[in-house]
Amino acid sequence: MVGAAIVTLSACKMPWDGPDIPEGLPPGPGVQQPYVDIHAKGRTAETLRGWAEPISEETRIPVVSLQAYGNAAEIQRQQHPECGIAWTTIAGIAGVESKHGTHHEADVAADGEVFPHIRGPQLDGSNGNWEIRDTDGGSVDGDKEYDRAVGPFQFIPTTWKRFGVDANGDGKASPDNIDDASLSAARYLCASSGGDMTTPEGWEKAVLTYNNSMDYVIDVRNHANAYSVNVRY
Repeated sequence: MVGAAIVTLSACKMPWDGPDIPEGLPPGPGVQQPYVDIHAKGRTAETLRGWAEPISEETRIPVVSLQAYGNAAEIQRQQHPECGIAWTTIAGIAGVESKHGTHHEADVAADGEVFPHIRGPQLDGSNGNWEIRDTDGGSVDGDKEYDRAVGPFQFIPTTWKRFGVDANGDGKASPDNIDDASLSAARYLCASSGGDMTTPEGWEKAVLTYNNSMDYVIDVRNHANAYSVNVRY
């Protein structure tokens, strides 16, 4: 299968001068996030600041974004341990999709809100994009003609309606909040993998479902493996 061709223990060269990174699949789990009381009120991700700050310093991932990834991975660990998704994979997706919520000079606020909102191009069939006519009356992406991918994890509105959840404790699920989007992406990946992201086959299947491109899979893998050894990518 295609996944077998990717799995290797050799090192991948960085796109600039820097340390080599692993190429294994699934990517390494990185520094384990601490236990979180996922039933506590408010933004549970904030309890991960002490864990996130040193990783942020090395990887250049914003602290709030890292908190969101760790929180999402911990929620999945407690609720669906069989999936085995690591925060590094969630970070790999966000790194490729939106530079961790900073695409086009967007900023990630302390509560996880990303502003200005990140919107993909109209999915009108041009420039190699899918053609997806409006499915939500513009309620999610603001476009009443064609759908657009939304937020730091670039959800299609129909996918967000199915998987979107509140993770920052404000009572609403928003694709423009990196806490909510991180957990929603983790749920989507676990479902797409067949429930197990601890195998090369399950991990690759999940990421291909997120974006059906082997170049995308390799890009996410490289980001995630870099983060697993606290290296900027």
